Formats: sequence, C-alpha cells, structure tokens
Amino acid sequence: MFTKPKISRLFFFITVALFVLLLGESGLAANTSKITFQKDEFDFGQTKEGSSLTHTFRFENTGDAVLKIGNVQTSCGCAAALVSKKSYKPGEKGEIKVTLNTRGYEGEVSKYVYIESNDPDQPNKMLTIKASIDTPPRPKIELEQYSVDLGLLLEGEGIVTEAGVKNRGEQELTVDLGHRDAEFFHKGEKINGTLKIAPGKTVQIKITIPDLNRSGLVREYILLRSNDPIRPNLSLYISGYVVTKPQLKALFDKYKNVIR
Repeated sequence: MFTKPKISRLFFFITVALFVLLLGESGLAANTSKITFQKDEFDFGQTKEGSSLTHTFRFENTGDAVLKIGNVQTSCGCAAALVSKKSYKPGEKGEIKVTLNTRGYEGEVSKYVYIESNDPDQPNKMLTIKASIDTPPRPKIELEQYSVDLGLLLEGEGIVTEAGVKNRGEQELTVDLGHRDAEFFHKGEKINGTLKIAPGKTVQIKITIPDLNRSGLVREYILLRSNDPIRPNLSLYISGYVVTKPQLKALFDKYKNVIR
C-alpha cells in the first residue's frame, strides 16, 4: 500500500531536479557571447617589398549576450590592427582592419593579430596574415656573428679579433667600417676605404683596437655602413673583461690546481 506513493514522490523529485538543471543550462546558454569570424587567416600572396597591405577581417556576435572586445594586439610593429568598436549586441557584426608594412622583409612572412574578448570559449582569438614578399636584385649584407665575447683580456694588450662579412645578394656590396680607435685589415692589408664584396662572397676582416689601459668590463661596437637598402647599418658587438697582471696572477694562483 505504501510502495506506490514513495515511487511517485521519487519520480516527482527527479523530474523537478532535471527541469531545474535544464532550465539552468538554458539560462547559461542565453547569456553567452560568441565571436565568429568569416575567416581567421588571409594570404596577400605575392607582393613587392616596401608595399603597405590592408585586409579587413569580419566577424559577428553569434551568441545571446553582449560581446565585448578587449585588447587587440599584433605580433610585431610592422602590423597594425584597428577594431570598428568595442561592444556588439547579439547578431551585430564588426570588423578588424589589419595593415602590414612589408618594408625590410623578404620571402614568406606570417604575422599575427591577438583579440581579447568575453567569449568564454575563445577569450584570446588569433588571426593570421601572410605574404610572399619579392625583393629586387640588391646587395644583401650578413655577418657570420653579430657579437664576439673575448673573455679575459690583459691590460695593455688591446683587442684582436676577426669578423666575416658576407654578401648574400645579387649585386656588389660596399661596406664602410667605423670605430673611433680600431684598425681593419683584409689579407694582411690595411683597409683605408670602402670594402667591396662580390655577390655570394665572404670576406674575413681582422679588427685591432689599441692598448686597453683600463680594467673591468669592455664593450666595443664596430659600425658597418653598406649599400644594402634593407640593412644599411649593422653593428658588431665586441666584449671582454680586462684584468691587470697582478689580478691575472691572483686568478692563476687561485685556480692552478683546477686547470692543471
């Protein structure tokens, strides 16, 4: 006699619980914003170096709550992104205009735009722009290394090191070397004027800087000015630590058992 009423009450409570759960899920879905782009990647294709390229990404708030756009940033200073506005009602559409400056680039290039929003599924959306950048024939300067650490240097002995300068381009490269004290040599001959490097060739330069009459950390920069229109100025960074003879002797006495 009492079994059926208990089953009925249990069924009732289960039904109510499921109804409340479904109602809660429905309410949650009704309060969700969603940013939906027509495309999240665009390829400009072939273009000439130095051109400015623009593309507009279009999106829609396909959710049921107001979409709010936060920070919009790009992966480099060569690209800029501008959003049409910061807030969008459900069903409202918007745009993000992206401009890419190709100056100084060559070959296949990819840059990115990062969009923050209150879309819970993708709070940090990423867009991609691509381009294949053609450059006209030109000299192209490249250093074998852009920094040299000479370690310990003895006071009064100066700096002696080498640097390899390569021309990766299709035209002759001309380079002028600059430093207040340094002298430059190629194949034993002092370089007094402009250095000329044929396409595809590498030239080894010997660099000497006079006596270092000081102790402590040394930083020197060799400036290379070239006719490469993309990289007309480069620097070679030379560093070391100058010690006096007494300091060197003290170091040797301290670590002589280690280095033997």
